[in-house]
Amino acid sequence: MSQEKVLIVEDEENERRSPSIVVTDLKMPRMGGLELLERLASDGQTMAVVVVTAQGSIDSAVQAMRMGAYDYITKPIDTDRLRTILQNASTLLGTRVELEVTRRKLRDAGSLGTLVGPSKKMQEIFHLIEMVAPSTASVLITGASGTGKELVARTVHDLSPRRNKPFVPINCAAIPETLIESEIFGHEKGAFTGALERRTGCFELAEGGTLLLDEIGEMPVATQAKLLRVLEDRKLRRLGSKVETTVDVRVLAATNKVPEEAVARGELRNDLYYRLNVFNIHMPPLREHKEDVPELVERLLGEMSEKHGRKVAVVSEAVLNLFHNYSWPGNVRELRNTLERAVIVCDGAVIETRHLPPGFGQTTVRTSPEDPDAVRLGVGTTVEEAERLLILKTLAATSNNKTRAAEILGISLKTLHNKLKEYGSVAADAAAGKDE
Repeated sequence: MSQEKVLIVEDEENERRSPSIVVTDLKMPRMGGLELLERLASDGQTMAVVVVTAQGSIDSAVQAMRMGAYDYITKPIDTDRLRTILQNASTLLGTRVELEVTRRKLRDAGSLGTLVGPSKKMQEIFHLIEMVAPSTASVLITGASGTGKELVARTVHDLSPRRNKPFVPINCAAIPETLIESEIFGHEKGAFTGALERRTGCFELAEGGTLLLDEIGEMPVATQAKLLRVLEDRKLRRLGSKVETTVDVRVLAATNKVPEEAVARGELRNDLYYRLNVFNIHMPPLREHKEDVPELVERLLGEMSEKHGRKVAVVSEAVLNLFHNYSWPGNVRELRNTLERAVIVCDGAVIETRHLPPGFGQTTVRTSPEDPDAVRLGVGTTVEEAERLLILKTLAATSNNKTRAAEILGISLKTLHNKLKEYGSVAADAAAGKDE
């Protein structure tokens, strides 16, 4: 940065210049920062824009990032923080050619990195990933369980200037409430009973890289408040510590819930949702892009054959037809699990219908009133009661396999456990069922 020239302008003189990085206040006499961003975008400018905002105007800063700003900093300006932002922006500008080479390596006609799909829906998602990856913007990835949200996060990381730094995924639904703050923020020795030594949290483990907070809707609300503070101040304090540590981490979040509904139920803080949802990528269920199944099968077969040391090359036409007509309630994860099992039991080079799980395809929705698996609801049945009946019926259909039931229902395993606790003794047998 010491070799860069600094140009200070106080009006629209900047239009006649072509600086690499622009630092602008959101509120200026003649033209605001948001208007400046619009003008730069309309002129096709590719410079990195850093916006300066008052502490109480974070919403405007988030809006600026949605419009293409590289980053923001609050007043009073922390010079160390500003220096870090400018260095990162300079690095980004210097590595754009390298990033384009990486993008072309990862991009194929029907894939982007580990993501596969020539369908229109997936191509649109690839475009969104390519747009947001080079920035520092937070990304909220939504979609049902098994649709590939973590793969999206990894691809965003792999296409970003942070790709050579750590990518740290953490599943908020898999960590007990009593331990989640320690897991994310870290703790000092003696911070609580059992804290026998200092622990580095996920934020510090991801320093310089990317942190994925999967199933963010399962994070306790009190922890969400602390997370919001870290996102806004870029500083954290380990449990039991009085010292704040500056962190440089890009945060991505994922949820299988409808965020707006989670906010309405009080499960997700509105301010945190707004802060994370700078950029949204929604992953569709597999049933909405089944034209991608043949390419997915080809990719997954190769992975599974290598993993298990087999030479399975293709699936039969009959199997492909079954796959096409199946609704895939567990999405791509279910397809992966189905193919992995088939590869293991296959005794040749071609997967036939006999290699599929027993009863495969029988969990599709059937509407016949004589169907013994149908959930019968009378007029006046409450939503809560309908949900309870559906969950218990699905558990029965999967022989109390809660992992499988959760996939079919499109909820996390933790949510299913919580629901069964709510139902009490009625679900005692189901709650004692197997997780796998």
